[in-house]
Amino acid sequence: MKPKSRFIKSIVAAAKTEEVRLPWTRGANRQAAIERRHQTTSQQAAAKSA
Repeated sequence: MKPKSRFIKSIVAAAKTEEVRLPWTRGANRQAAIERRHQTTSQQAAAKSA
């Protein structure tokens, strides 16, 4: 299979998927991950100081 036809097939397959992640949908997930990370680091810091 030629690289160009493989590329086009992958683009068509991606276009057929129903789930489209829009740029603003990433924000809430990213913010939640950042908050979890901060909670974990603050808990580890508290454990070290105790």
